[in-house]
Amino acid sequence: MIAKTESDIKNLRLAGKYLAEALAATARAVKAGVTTAELDMVAEREIRARGGVPAFLNYKPRGAAYAYPAALCISVNDEVVHGIPSEEHTLEDGDIVSLDLGLSYNGLFSDSAITVIVGGECDDAAKNLLEGTREALRQAIKVIKAGAHVGDVGAAVELVAKKYKLGIVEELGGHALGKTVHEKPFIPNMGHKGNGEKLVAGLVLAIEPIMTEGSPDVGVADDEWTYLTLDHSRAAHFEQSLLVTEDGCEILTPFL
Repeated sequence: MIAKTESDIKNLRLAGKYLAEALAATARAVKAGVTTAELDMVAEREIRARGGVPAFLNYKPRGAAYAYPAALCISVNDEVVHGIPSEEHTLEDGDIVSLDLGLSYNGLFSDSAITVIVGGECDDAAKNLLEGTREALRQAIKVIKAGAHVGDVGAAVELVAKKYKLGIVEELGGHALGKTVHEKPFIPNMGHKGNGEKLVAGLVLAIEPIMTEGSPDVGVADDEWTYLTLDHSRAAHFEQSLLVTEDGCEILTPFL
């Protein structure tokens, strides 16, 4: 959406603030022995405590066999995105855990994701994966402003991926949002400077590099939601919602 009114901008800022707080609380709850279903309960509780509504719960995009059954997308190790929380999935030290969360507040949407390591300790490959994916987000945000192109964003992400020798999942990427949780344009994580749709002031975007430590090829699990790497390499995902301005952008979902 294009945010044009002070009311829209105020509610987008509140939606982003509340989402950042809920996501941070969920990340603090990540520990060995905790089930992914328990983290989903934390995420939904934190969203509703702030007057928000979980954006993903019962979300059913075109072509989906059934609506997404949880508030939180939680993807572990070789799960890339859209992992469904489960009472049977217990986290272990060293697991790479992507937490993807969205909410609506007064009818406006915000979307953010962070990847964490259970217990904090991990191998060098995992450190490289998380550092590279987060750096790709930082560099993508730096090029966003009115007049920039969608291809500028993808090119910035792709450059970082090459530096860290990470795979880019081509099928997945960022998007606009605002009145709904997913809107056009799609923001791919690869591209060429100067190509693609031009960004305008007031446009609300979710930028989300999604990378793998091995092959970027993915498939969809039997649950018809969870994306998995075909070579079982691990994946990471960082995402922030932002508002495009004339000379840059305003981050709506700061990492806390």
